Amino acid sequence: MKKLLLASAATALMAGAASAEDVKIGILIGFTGPIESLTGSMAAAAELAMAEADASGKALNGWNFVPVRADDTCVDAAAAQSAAERLVTAEGVKGIIGGDCSGVTRAVLQNVARPNGIVMVSPSATSPALSTDEDDGLFFRTSPSDAREGEVMADILTEKGIKSIALTYSNSDYGKGLAEAIAAAYTAKGGVVTINAAHDDGKADYSAEVAALASAGGEVLVVAGYLDQGGKGVIQAALDTGAFTTFGLPGGMVGDSLPVAIGPALNGSFGQVAQSDSPGAATLVEIGKAAAVPFDAASPYTMESYDAAALIMLAMQAANSTDPKVYAGKIMEIANGPADGSGVKIMPGEIGKGLELIAAGTAINYEGASGVNLIGPGESAGRYRQFEIKDGKYETVIFR
Repeated sequence: MKKLLLASAATALMAGAASAEDVKIGILIGFTGPIESLTGSMAAAAELAMAEADASGKALNGWNFVPVRADDTCVDAAAAQSAAERLVTAEGVKGIIGGDCSGVTRAVLQNVARPNGIVMVSPSATSPALSTDEDDGLFFRTSPSDAREGEVMADILTEKGIKSIALTYSNSDYGKGLAEAIAAAYTAKGGVVTINAAHDDGKADYSAEVAALASAGGEVLVVAGYLDQGGKGVIQAALDTGAFTTFGLPGGMVGDSLPVAIGPALNGSFGQVAQSDSPGAATLVEIGKAAAVPFDAASPYTMESYDAAALIMLAMQAANSTDPKVYAGKIMEIANGPADGSGVKIMPGEIGKGLELIAAGTAINYEGASGVNLIGPGESAGRYRQFEIKDGKYETVIFR
């Protein structure tokens, strides 16, 4: 009898293994390029969410979520499309976390995701243009639009009593959209934008750009660029020539590598970055520290990356399908919960609980690390952390 029971158990285990299905999810972000110092933590957080779901054993149909990384470079649309096509055709991913930067995200959305019916949830593409791009209901983002960040930066500048700014932006979809939003919001409040000029990433010398900015004048230079390339180069050139000593820093300029590269001269500069002060944010910070591969959850767009992965997996569970065209319709429902507020809140570390509740027919409201609440065309309502750089650190002033 014992042998029979053992044989039966072995048969059951083999049947369970046979029914298991690897569900691949792409992580398409710039592992090289102008924000590469941020993407290690972003990827680690998304992968942790998948590992958490797998460890729970609560996914339907024996699903096992498998992350697949691909480099979109942040700035090279052709390379990003090629990487995305590999994810879809060679790897067979059922969804994509990404892209990261707005220009490559728009290119992948139109040329890869829509033609192949693939869901994309970006943790960091913030161009206002993405709010109105055709997406067939497949595109979502856990970060807010730069239309909102422009208002936040204008508020900060006005509250600081700054009457005029020079403004430079990365010559990219991200930079253009953000610069337009900042300029519009600031001038509406009575501020003066002396110049609004693009800079190209990847240059060795930004002295000509800084000369034009200095000639126009302004109390502060606002740099709507990327911290590991052009934005950093403009700041260094401005400091070297004495053109500007204080800088306004939007989200693309936020990361530990910038004050390390620039040094004490960056102290006193200020800005904002999309980030939450929700209870889930503090929880993910602690989870990240204790993870098998530790990561800094407070690093920009890391919380949003964890949440992007969670939304995809929980939506699959709610739809009982890994078909993107099917589960896409569940993402808003998972993110916001029932209109009457009855959904059970799911926080970081509770993805398994969320999967189990969904399987039992219980509505959830995924809060996650960034206090997820999706509005309009599937984008985050968003919170912002206002900071000032002191002693080489981004010190929080308030959350907005």
